Amino acid sequence: MHIALLGASGYIGTEFTRQIDKLGHKLTAIGRSNCDVYSVSSLLSVLEDASPDVLINCAGYTGKPNVDACELDKANCIAGNAVLPGVINEACETLGIPWGHVSSGCIFTGRRSDGGGFTEEDDPNFSFRNNNCSWYSGTKALGEEVLADASNCYIWRLRIPFSNIDSPRNYLSKVQRYENLLEAENSLSNLPEYVAACLDCFDKNVAVGIYNLTNPGSVTTSEVVEMIKEAGVCDKEFRFFASEGEFMAKAAKTPRSNCVMDCSKALNAGLKLSPIHACIRQALANWRPENREVRIEQQDLSRSSAGH
Repeated sequence: MHIALLGASGYIGTEFTRQIDKLGHKLTAIGRSNCDVYSVSSLLSVLEDASPDVLINCAGYTGKPNVDACELDKANCIAGNAVLPGVINEACETLGIPWGHVSSGCIFTGRRSDGGGFTEEDDPNFSFRNNNCSWYSGTKALGEEVLADASNCYIWRLRIPFSNIDSPRNYLSKVQRYENLLEAENSLSNLPEYVAACLDCFDKNVAVGIYNLTNPGSVTTSEVVEMIKEAGVCDKEFRFFASEGEFMAKAAKTPRSNCVMDCSKALNAGLKLSPIHACIRQALANWRPENREVRIEQQDLSRSSAGH
């Protein structure tokens, strides 16, 4: 299989690149060096020359060091997260290329009213339409709206990625480095399993549509802390904010998404995702400390950079 990949240099894109290479697929990276990704004609030209079987979009705008930065760069954020998916879809529809889009579970907050996790059928409740979200989450929800009528597209929702490799973008690393933590319940995505599930969608000819690619179950911040301690990965004294109000007053400029998602659709489609607690313990049991020589920072997508 020949795969065109946007955002190959980012945190998510790097894992896609690793797995694509391991599987022996042909890879064509698309970015600012060979394409104006915001131009349909430019993207069409590159895709016509490369003639890939499928396309994967890992490019997006998240803000550094966190989503608070998106509040100061709204134009690039909405371009990377809401405009770009539409450009890609127009090009892929024109050429008949199946494609997948890395989306986010950060368009939800809390649980469903019945106590369950949010499914692919639920409307985002942490979005501009609800007037309760960060700019980042709002633009990711808009990106999904742009693709609502896409006929040959996967929308893969990622939720707080983690792995066994220490990195500034790894949730398990962030927990160890933050001075104070916010107690919250969340669904998470193991990055290697997430990417493998995305690629399996093409290999297994899974029906196109939206998929919550989160590990089954949910976990609280304090549970993650206890697993980190049990694994002997970090022996610091972890401290928590007294409340979300204190967190917002002292450490954040915009609301955060904390939510639980239902991944039953993905599991029923044959995609492999391990239960969250076991997956976290496995990552910590095989923890690889940061290697500054090989560390790859996630790059944001602006008019001059691409990576998700």
